[in-house]
Amino acid sequence: MKRLLTIAAALGVAMSVGTAADAADRTVKIAGFGAMSGVVRSFGINTQAVMQAAAKAINEAGGVKLADGSMAPMEVTFDDDRCNAEEGISVVRRLASGDAVVGVGPTCSNVAEPLFGILQAKAGDEGDSGLQFPIFTDTAIKGGLAKISEWAFRNVPNESQMYKSLFEWLATQHPDAKSVYGGVEEDFAHSRFTWYKVMKTRSADAGYEVKGESKWLLNDTNFTTQVREMKRAGADIIAISAHPFTTCGVLKEMARQRVKYKVLVGLTSSSSLETLNGCAKQAEGIIIPTSFAPVNPDAVAAADAAAALGGSADLHSAAAWEIMMILKDVIEQVGIQATADSVQADRQAIRDGLANLKTTKGLLGEIQRTDEGEAVKPYVYVHADDGTWAVLHDPGV
Repeated sequence: MKRLLTIAAALGVAMSVGTAADAADRTVKIAGFGAMSGVVRSFGINTQAVMQAAAKAINEAGGVKLADGSMAPMEVTFDDDRCNAEEGISVVRRLASGDAVVGVGPTCSNVAEPLFGILQAKAGDEGDSGLQFPIFTDTAIKGGLAKISEWAFRNVPNESQMYKSLFEWLATQHPDAKSVYGGVEEDFAHSRFTWYKVMKTRSADAGYEVKGESKWLLNDTNFTTQVREMKRAGADIIAISAHPFTTCGVLKEMARQRVKYKVLVGLTSSSSLETLNGCAKQAEGIIIPTSFAPVNPDAVAAADAAAALGGSADLHSAAAWEIMMILKDVIEQVGIQATADSVQADRQAIRDGLANLKTTKGLLGEIQRTDEGEAVKPYVYVHADDGTWAVLHDPGV
């Protein structure tokens, strides 16, 4: 009997050691992807840094609890899709054939839209051979994209809501401003959509006369003609729907041609460090709605963690921080195995968990989740003030 007890004890120790070793070998693999090269590369670079910073914070706090109660670290990879639809689709097909349980990205809406189209449209539809791989988007912000697939989710702000609120507020703050003229990156999906479907529409709804728009391309460097058109229009408000590189080019040309205006409005994506690094003097006073600003301890901590890894927190990359924390919570709620044999079951569980969310915690406050996989996020208006982004107004207060 004594010998049997000794053997049983030895087996118990061996099994516990084996279980601990198995748990130690498991990781929760999160696959980031976005633009790491080209004109908009800073967005992908920042997202990568923020995802790594968030994973570091999670892992230092013990990691993620798995279904069996063991803890596993998060592991982040990041692929460059070059803001190209074909490359983005290729990246995600490869990720879906691997062991990542969820993808985070992409940067560009012109990648997200066709990419979501290769996912299974309706979860559980056996007649649909689309990829069954959950995608949680931090940056691609063109309106309404998550409804393309029930495997697609986004943590991006609602620009239509933000600019509606902004133009209505401007009408109270600048009652002498009566007209708007736009500038738009015509070949970039987000910029084009936000000018024609959001800024132009919402400014008209607020009572402004829209005098037209000037157009340029994402890779343009000469804006003489467009700014001449802008100056000729003589509008009170100039609204620029463009990303930092061309926003700075246009602002510098506006300064050179001495364009006069009462209010300058920018695109959400340009409320970034890149804009200030490129043209702080010319951007002085520009007003932009954003879903991130370092205005509370959590937001400051996220920004500091990103900076420590060479990144910058803005409305896009900060959304990636929120995504990582949301994923940790969802994974612990649904209970995944994180084994080689459980990858697809884990993906399904994560998808279902994300679909069931009604609210999540955000860096600026509670985020509402819609049935279509979109977010309704709190936001503030910031303006460029002496080389920094300062909060001008909080419409939620």
